[in-house]
Amino acid sequence: MWLKPEEILLKNAFKLWLTEKDNEYFVLQRRRGYGEGGGGLTGLLVGTLDTVLDSTSKVAPFRILHHTPDSQVYWSIACGVTKEEIVQHWDWLQKNIMRTLSVFDSSEDITSFVQGKIRGLIAEEGKTSLVLEDDPEKFREALLRFEKWFELPAQEKLVTYYSCSYWRGKVPCQGWLYLSTNFLCFYSYLLGAEVKLVISWDEIWRLEKTSNVILTESIHVLAHGEDHYFSMLLHLNETFVIMEQLADYSIKRLFDKEAFKKEPALSDPMQITKRGLEAHAKSAQFRTFFRLPKEENLLEAHESFLWVPFCHFNTLGKICLSENYLCFASQDGSQCHIIIPMREVVNVEKPDSSNKALTVCVRGKRAVRFSEVRDYQRLANAIRSRCGISASPQHSASSEAIRGECQSLINHFEDNPEDVTLMVGQKDSSKAVSTEALMTVFHPQDVENLDPKMLKEKMKEQSWNIHFSEYGRGTSMFFTRKTRDLIVRGVPEALRGELWMLFSGAVNDMATHPGYYTELVEQSLGTSTLATDEIERDLHRSLPEHPAFQSDTGISALRRVLTAYAYRNPKIGYCQAMNILTSVLLLYAKEEEAFWLLVAVCERMLPDYFNRRIIGALVDQAVFEDLIRENLPQLVEHMTDLSFFSSVSLSWFLTLFISVLPIESAVNVVDCFFYDGIKAILQLGLAVLDYNMEALISCHDDAEAVTILNKFFDSVTNKDSPLPPTVQQASVGHNDKSSHLNVDISELIREAYEKYGNIRSEEVESSRKRNKLYVIQTLEDTTKQNVIRVVSQEVRFSASHLDELYNLFKRQHFLSCYWTMQSPALLHHDPSLAYLEQYQLGFQQFSVLFSLLEPWAFCTTKSTLSLWVFRLIDENQDGLINFKEFCWALDTLCCGSFTNKLKFLFKLHLPPAFDLPEDGVIRKSPERGRGKVDLQAYLKQWQNEILKKGETIKDLPRINQTQFIQFSKTLYNIFHGDPEEESLYRAVAHVTSLLLRMEEVGRRLQEPSSPPESAKPSGVSAAEESPAKDASSTPESSDTSSSHNSQDAGTEVDWSFSFEQVLASLLNEPTIVSFFEKPFDIQGKLTQAKVAQLKLKVDK
Repeated sequence: MWLKPEEILLKNAFKLWLTEKDNEYFVLQRRRGYGEGGGGLTGLLVGTLDTVLDSTSKVAPFRILHHTPDSQVYWSIACGVTKEEIVQHWDWLQKNIMRTLSVFDSSEDITSFVQGKIRGLIAEEGKTSLVLEDDPEKFREALLRFEKWFELPAQEKLVTYYSCSYWRGKVPCQGWLYLSTNFLCFYSYLLGAEVKLVISWDEIWRLEKTSNVILTESIHVLAHGEDHYFSMLLHLNETFVIMEQLADYSIKRLFDKEAFKKEPALSDPMQITKRGLEAHAKSAQFRTFFRLPKEENLLEAHESFLWVPFCHFNTLGKICLSENYLCFASQDGSQCHIIIPMREVVNVEKPDSSNKALTVCVRGKRAVRFSEVRDYQRLANAIRSRCGISASPQHSASSEAIRGECQSLINHFEDNPEDVTLMVGQKDSSKAVSTEALMTVFHPQDVENLDPKMLKEKMKEQSWNIHFSEYGRGTSMFFTRKTRDLIVRGVPEALRGELWMLFSGAVNDMATHPGYYTELVEQSLGTSTLATDEIERDLHRSLPEHPAFQSDTGISALRRVLTAYAYRNPKIGYCQAMNILTSVLLLYAKEEEAFWLLVAVCERMLPDYFNRRIIGALVDQAVFEDLIRENLPQLVEHMTDLSFFSSVSLSWFLTLFISVLPIESAVNVVDCFFYDGIKAILQLGLAVLDYNMEALISCHDDAEAVTILNKFFDSVTNKDSPLPPTVQQASVGHNDKSSHLNVDISELIREAYEKYGNIRSEEVESSRKRNKLYVIQTLEDTTKQNVIRVVSQEVRFSASHLDELYNLFKRQHFLSCYWTMQSPALLHHDPSLAYLEQYQLGFQQFSVLFSLLEPWAFCTTKSTLSLWVFRLIDENQDGLINFKEFCWALDTLCCGSFTNKLKFLFKLHLPPAFDLPEDGVIRKSPERGRGKVDLQAYLKQWQNEILKKGETIKDLPRINQTQFIQFSKTLYNIFHGDPEEESLYRAVAHVTSLLLRMEEVGRRLQEPSSPPESAKPSGVSAAEESPAKDASSTPESSDTSSSHNSQDAGTEVDWSFSFEQVLASLLNEPTIVSFFEKPFDIQGKLTQAKVAQLKLKVDK
């Protein structure tokens, strides 16, 4: 490998390097301790030194130096792993460089020429793969070591590497940590002791930063039940973040089957870079904070000050620019942020260059002023270009006029707050199916009603109107601490839908997708899927006590929204609890708005909540448990097992407390959720437990604790709710007033914010990532146990063997996804399938795994027989097989009786396994996911399984001439290499001849008259010639020539055999029977397969 020329003082290296070749300008050297004469104490010391210092010499012990006769300075220009590689470089230099150097006059010119030539060669080599790395030269050397040490497939992409210590017990090993797309690797070499660690990201249960007495700060990795600690990292936080991102990327790609189609930096696992991961993480954090659509990416960020109107102060923060949004978030504790859609910007001006300031004018007579922006001019141009605003000289007059208008707007805005108008929400380009919120239809506000509750409601509205006049209204509103205070006090009924749309970011989704919902409704209504069946079943269970859902108006709107969403996102489809949440959304938002609110909740605010495994809710429950340990130590001391709170709180998270609180109280919780996200739910959960602390500590069992919490929720009221009693939910606990005094929801929420408002969203996200690994691996482990329990009833393998087989099968499934997004397992993944179908193998992956575990060496026809086995067990012919099907085939071949093994081989030579084209193409691939569920197909498959169990040998069809000849060849191939090979070959030949004679005799008895004498010998001799030829020739030659001759012979006489005839004939051959009944060492095969699985992938 050519190296970037670096200066070396040769006199310091004489003790470590030996010269092999030299001439006037170049020296070829070998590292002491490697190659001939290597080893011994010198080799140990040099090897240890190379590893600790991260020297390339550890894996490339040969090098070439350049020097000139009149200089003491040497330059390293190449290194090599083998002598052959370094000699190739040496020969290239002799052939292409040496002659040219003689024409230069000075040594400086010679050195400059050589360095330029080497740099050119490096640049040519690294044009494609290393252009995105921070330091391509250093990265090339690290990549060389990574490939040499770990021998992973060439496609595996190294992302980054760090020097660190790895703790084995109480002894640290100094070495290097390599992080690649699919693996965490560590290598150390100390005084002859080599430590090599390879862990795939999908096997990690825990990944966290820890500290203890010995290790001040380290990274803890739990995998395969073993703890691994990495410390002495120079950039520990950076290392941990990259590891976290790679683990999360692996989880999403392999477990969630996410393809990252809209994220180019992550769409190809072979092109993942540290820079790409960092950019992705920043964009995700940016989208989460500002509640922006998934398509938005953080393009640039600038520090600046933002002028906050009416507060009369500048707040320090960052301007964040994406494709369609200009956002600002404060960093000085003022909790101020603003989101400006580019579609709302009318102009950008720079009124004061001395302050590096720019003013953004938006619709609705609004202007936002940023100052102290370092690169303000470029930022202004970037905003203009994204908004389509021209800043060319010919528009200077209009620019001056607009500048004046902007300044007057700022002054007018400060002096006349009442003139600020609503600029977003009035434009309604999309035609919704239902244009009114259900609450306005079923509970219109009585303007003349002046009871205390309505007066308080009017006061709330007035407070919000004052806030709008000061901070703006709609998408470009300033979000401040005062906004949160108003939320905590309660949102007025009339403004709830508008504010939910604003805080969730759904207002932007709706504005950028006009007419989308109406089209979805038209396309989805009338479709019949598993999701629509579940929706119909749950429609009348959604807030049944509310008048809106006792009528067709509410039910129809709910049906349309849920069906449209299931059609939009078949990966989620429909999940229980979505109906309850959507019902509440429809009460306060128009139908189309409710749809976009549902999109915001399911796809952004509560990720992975509404799917088959509700992973997101389980993760947040784990986060909740961590917060309980941290904030409620008294409760933890009394209830050591916190899993109780997980089971109780699941409905809190899934329905945002709607299912446990009366509706008039639950909507206040939803208000806080749309503003603060999951943090609001966690805070309230802690406040509920804190409020009931004494009662929970005194209870004796879980049932008593559940009763206490249920009574508490029944006692929660909303004393300010203007809703009539017919709309409010009846509380079963109100009759028992002695046990619980009424608790006002506003007071409870205020207490939650006062006590636990210091919980930061960043900490919640970090805890989510940390717990997600453990939750997913726990679910995977449960799935494995369920699969093994089902499969163990039908095979003879022990539970431990099935456990190892499952791990191999799952790893093979992942191997098909590691380096491509186009594997059949990914393309045909259907999350609605049962757990038994979640991991499946296509033919290529099956063939690799089957070759590792098959009981016999199938000689040269291995791939053909693998294909036949695959076709036989792939009963639905979708090109994929599951674990149960795989185990059935392997169990039959390894542990089955002689009859069962023979029957399996016999069926391999019958349709559908044998007669399909041998190109591996599957005839049909059923549509998955969105299509109508074919219940008849499921019933038929179930019936076939029952029939298969009752199948007898008499049910098998007869095998014809071509199939029988191939069956004979298969037996020869199975016996190849066996110690008893010759006697087995003779036995097969004898059985074949016997069967043919029996068939000839049977045909004569059935014929009404004897055939002509002349035809008889030719038929018999031709039939006898085939097995004789098979017996005397090798399996290789029989595959090419024998079949043609046999088929020619068979054209004269058409014959076939039943399975009973074949079985009876083979039972008369003791050598064949003993071969098939030999005990098989499955444990040995499994152990070999675990070691060879990844290596075989490399070789292939």
